[in-house]
Amino acid sequence: MPTGRVKFFDEKKGFGFIAGDDGTEVFFSGSALPVGSRVKAGTRVEFSVADTRRGPQALTVAPKAKVESLARKNRRKPEEMVAIIEDLIKILDKASNQLRHGRYPDGGRRIASALRRLADDFDA
Repeated sequence: MPTGRVKFFDEKKGFGFIAGDDGTEVFFSGSALPVGSRVKAGTRVEFSVADTRRGPQALTVAPKAKVESLARKNRRKPEEMVAIIEDLIKILDKASNQLRHGRYPDGGRRIASALRRLADDFDA
């Protein structure tokens, strides 16, 4: 089954277009959607297509379920991040003072590791 993203969908008029992953633009009617489904621009969909005299038309359109990122699922809560960031600011402040005095900070590897983990939580 081909896949793509909804390019445009007008609920009032009951039609829209899909930008297929292969570059084709496919018309679809609201009746091609499963009952109770709603789509908007950018929604990933699978669809079956038929060539009509007006061009390609989707016969069925099924929104693809979003798969939640494991990193996003396991990241810390914002309330926990506040305390971590405040502690990290204190550690980085001490490290900057040591750098000003011409030496690398003690525990540089731990600081780098903490920064990487923090970045992963933000990037999830």
